[in-house]
Amino acid sequence: MHRRNRWFDGIVMLVLIAAGCLMLLPYLWMVLSSFKSNMEIVSGSHALLPQHPSLEGYRTVLEDAPFGRWFLNSAMTSIVITAATLFTSALAGYIFAKHQFKGQKLLFILILATMMIPFQVVMIPTYLITAKLGLVNHLLAIILPNLVSSYGVFLAKQFIEDIPQDLLDAARIDGAGELRLMVRIIAPLILPMLSALGIFTFMNAWNNYLWPLIILNDESKMTVPLALVYFNGTHMVNYNVVMSAAVLITLPVIVVFLIFQKQFIKGLTMTGMK
Repeated sequence: MHRRNRWFDGIVMLVLIAAGCLMLLPYLWMVLSSFKSNMEIVSGSHALLPQHPSLEGYRTVLEDAPFGRWFLNSAMTSIVITAATLFTSALAGYIFAKHQFKGQKLLFILILATMMIPFQVVMIPTYLITAKLGLVNHLLAIILPNLVSSYGVFLAKQFIEDIPQDLLDAARIDGAGELRLMVRIIAPLILPMLSALGIFTFMNAWNNYLWPLIILNDESKMTVPLALVYFNGTHMVNYNVVMSAAVLITLPVIVVFLIFQKQFIKGLTMTGMK
């Protein structure tokens, strides 16, 4: 029986390794293509490795466009959105999980209902409200609609509900206020969930393309996903430049994942258990 389990574990491991390599193949192709010339890519060559490695694509991205400015715009908006989402999700989740008030269930159902509405449905009303506020072509127009996540509120509520009420009551007896409860007790206990939510939120904010394309007009206000369109010519796509920009765009997401990897995996595991 033990030997059979070892064989089964080995087969599962081989399947997972093969699946992982298969998933990494497009990214590997993107990285290697960024070192090719555009002519080598469009020529239809099936060689994976570049025949004449070149940094022409990266040079074009960094010198022919304000990519650094776009990078800072994306970093600022993504960090602010992630921090605000984690704060509002934890706070709202705590209120819904540990406090009772009139209309609580109805309000929570309405919050969950917003998860079923695609962004394309609310895109025009959001744009009209943003225009009324005078925020068109401003980075705040990207941040404000994404300060609260209904999914984050739901996830935080589910985790906070499992925190023993006696623990919170004991802290209140010791003189802890609601803010101190959030910072010193609840936040550390739901840290794995917050890490997983933070990575997903940062990734979505960093890769957001449609809304910045609609709301931003000036070149200096663009975010990095728009760079992929910026480097496309009218009659010809500069594939090596696009691939170079894509590699630079994906690096921050990979770094964030590597930093919070343990907490992220722990959060996903606990989410699956729930």
